[in-house]
Amino acid sequence: MKICVYGAGAVGGHIAGRLAAVEGENKVEVSLIARGRQLAAIRDHGLRVETSDGELLSHPFATDRPGDLEPQDIVIVAVKAPALPDIAEHIGSLLHRDSLVLFVMNGIPWWYFHSHGGEWDGTRLQRLDPGGALWDHIGPERAVGAVAYTACSVIAPGVIRAVKPRNRLLLGRPDGKPDGRLDALASLLNPSGLEVGVTSTIRDAIWAKLLMNLVGGSLAVLSASPMKDVLDKPAVAEVAKAMAAEGAAIARALGCDPGDPEAGLSNLAKSGHLQSIAQDLQAGRPMEVDAMFRVALDLAERMQVPTPNLDLVTDLAIQRARAAGLYHDTSN
Repeated sequence: MKICVYGAGAVGGHIAGRLAAVEGENKVEVSLIARGRQLAAIRDHGLRVETSDGELLSHPFATDRPGDLEPQDIVIVAVKAPALPDIAEHIGSLLHRDSLVLFVMNGIPWWYFHSHGGEWDGTRLQRLDPGGALWDHIGPERAVGAVAYTACSVIAPGVIRAVKPRNRLLLGRPDGKPDGRLDALASLLNPSGLEVGVTSTIRDAIWAKLLMNLVGGSLAVLSASPMKDVLDKPAVAEVAKAMAAEGAAIARALGCDPGDPEAGLSNLAKSGHLQSIAQDLQAGRPMEVDAMFRVALDLAERMQVPTPNLDLVTDLAIQRARAAGLYHDTSN
């Protein structure tokens, strides 16, 4: 099995490091698309992943040119949502007829309504795929949703730190059908210490995490603080509870079960890890505003779900991103 991880940031580097650590023991070839200092460091010194169980050092083939690689059986895309349309053609060049493409990302994915059923089936989300590059070059039939629960950061070029003792990845096809290739990938990664599960209801998992991103991401952008230092304030906690309830109402209106939002908030309130979208703001990187905030509120409007608290807090967070020059509306 040929597996390429496209994007060597915190999450992609973590997954690639886990895969490459077991590469020699299995019939799998792991490669990595990276760039800049990250690419140079991986080529010169290898990919180093620091975990609670020890350090993983591997030397996967790394390049910044997808054309250097043969067609892959699985491509794991771990770049931020704003970058996806620009690399759609490059991802497409890595695929053969039966390839799968896993999108490890936060928020609503571009393929969300593929095989959804009902009146919204096949609806394209212009904010996330302007011009249809992803739909045309990759194809939603190849897409697999991937929800990651892992707190990672790049602490130096080529060095990833995974701070949680437990790291999880939940996979699922939009059509909910079983797929032996996903089971095979899970069997590769589980012994490495990354818990991988396969679900027939990936949209439920997407919404369960999105509720916490809607709350934690927007509040982190406004406060520049991890949630353990924000949600201990009673007034903020009440607003957060209302935001999570509104997000859950959107999910249910779309036929999804987002789980217990209060349980999610309880876990979020313990987190000392700064939300990734706030990290992007601090680092001056493009922010996943559309996937994490705006599309969810677009869907609320379509489904006629009132979201006064989400509207207020996310609008302020979006304005913060605009003021920093890190978000531009591409939907018009």
